[in-house]
Amino acid sequence: MAAYTKIYAFTENVCEKVFNLQSDSLKVALSNSSIAQTVDVLSGVTEISYTNCSSRVITVSSSSQTSGTYSLVTTDLVLTASGGTVGPFRYVYIYDDTAASDQGICTFDYGSSITLNDTETFTIDFGSSLFTLA
Repeated sequence: MAAYTKIYAFTENVCEKVFNLQSDSLKVALSNSSIAQTVDVLSGVTEISYTNCSSRVITVSSSSQTSGTYSLVTTDLVLTASGGTVGPFRYVYIYDDTAASDQGICTFDYGSSITLNDTETFTIDFGSSLFTLA
């Protein structure tokens, strides 16, 4: 599984009501350039071309807390190349597309560059939850 890294400003944005993670539209941005934890908005990410890439919208399965621990559960996202290649990319940036400046949540580093050839798929596995907050 890829290495998860929280964007620093995410914590402040949660506390200052930037997000409504239960109903906001979450998306994936793909990059082949390293993304620092201080990159708090999408404009700071060098994105690849998505011409041949399927939808990058993340589906939220549940958003809830139990005994003071909040979990955002999302469905794994399958990206498909259609009509040509997608990539190369190494980093996946998760951001809130509803928030005014497309604020970042986290990144995943896959360790090496990935290129999808026409019709190939790539699954972004979010595990049991995208994140928990206690």
